Amino acid sequence: MLPKEVWYLCLAILVNRAGTMVLPFLTLYLTVDRQWSAGTAGLALTFYGIAAIIVAPLAGRLSDRLGSMLIIKLSLFISGLILFVFPFVTSVSGILSITAVWAFASESFRPPSMALIGRLTGPAQRKMAFALSRLAINLGMSIGPVIGGFLAMKSFRTLFYVDGATAILAGALIAFMPWRIQEAVPDAVATDSETRTAPAVGYASVLRDRRFVYFLIAMLPVEMVFFQSLAAMPLFVVRDLQISEAAFGMLLAINTVMIIFTEVPLNTAMSNWSHRRTIALGALLVGIGFGGLAISGGAAAIAATVVVWTVGEMILLPASSAYVSDLAPPAQAGAYMGLYTMGFSLAFAIGPWLGVEVLERFGPVAVWLGTLGCGCLTALMIWRQRAEKEAGGGRQSAEDDKSI
Repeated sequence: MLPKEVWYLCLAILVNRAGTMVLPFLTLYLTVDRQWSAGTAGLALTFYGIAAIIVAPLAGRLSDRLGSMLIIKLSLFISGLILFVFPFVTSVSGILSITAVWAFASESFRPPSMALIGRLTGPAQRKMAFALSRLAINLGMSIGPVIGGFLAMKSFRTLFYVDGATAILAGALIAFMPWRIQEAVPDAVATDSETRTAPAVGYASVLRDRRFVYFLIAMLPVEMVFFQSLAAMPLFVVRDLQISEAAFGMLLAINTVMIIFTEVPLNTAMSNWSHRRTIALGALLVGIGFGGLAISGGAAAIAATVVVWTVGEMILLPASSAYVSDLAPPAQAGAYMGLYTMGFSLAFAIGPWLGVEVLERFGPVAVWLGTLGCGCLTALMIWRQRAEKEAGGGRQSAEDDKSI
């Protein structure tokens, strides 16, 4: 059974994500309401992405210094207030600037929230806990953009107010829930913490953790594959295969429905699997799923590929988050999670551009075989790290999962 504080946090995540309306409609708002060119509107997303890359390690470090709860509350309250101001900014430079500031505030939520989940749970519970948080995210994201679409038809400004209000409401839930964090930490976590060496201050000590740095590098290829669902995949399915936009939306809905109904039970059933097995298997399935698009010519075949990579996603992401949480010294949990989430932001900045470039220059077979190769590369690197340690005669223990 998960601690009730994990449920509190996931409730706040659900409320916040259920109000996610501005980011999915930002380019539409800028091109339709503000009459920007498509290129200039895309620049706003670039500013958001760059800010997300920068803020992830900063938020992680601040959560270690000031506490996860404080950074989470500041993130929610400040991002909510910024959204109330956003519609009143009209100049190009002003909107680009406030977009970056909003990204700093909004994206600073993830590292401390993930660190807090790790702090509240023991090693055997973490996969299930991170799966629950992803359930809250995906359930919220299945609500927010749908409502946002109807609101946008009447007033784009309403999107900012509703999104801002839900962020502030989530912050209020965090502030007023009966948190008892110290009592929620299982004895197993405290015992494990006592065996770890006291960490040095700053990111220099984190970057000296070669296992963690290797893991971040190994994850980057498959992280870039994930974002092809936003970039190369819609172009391939709608433009090249002539499948309608509505049908493409239904294909992606398979991903959300599967996550909502099966991710938590799946990770509960796999809670005793080693990180090595789960991360490698998840990466391999993600690669196979997207790679299968190379031989998919119709909606049914594409739906099958979505099922495959969704299963991979449901296995991979909770396991990778749990691994980082297990690996991080307690006093540096935020720093570790900051660098981990920064990897996804970096993949978001590179992956969509790279996928579209390969699609345009070399065709769909090249891009989808490339995603298969990326998934296999991550799986091989994760599998090989454990093998190298065993070959080198490294110390093995009952907690060997921490080294993958």
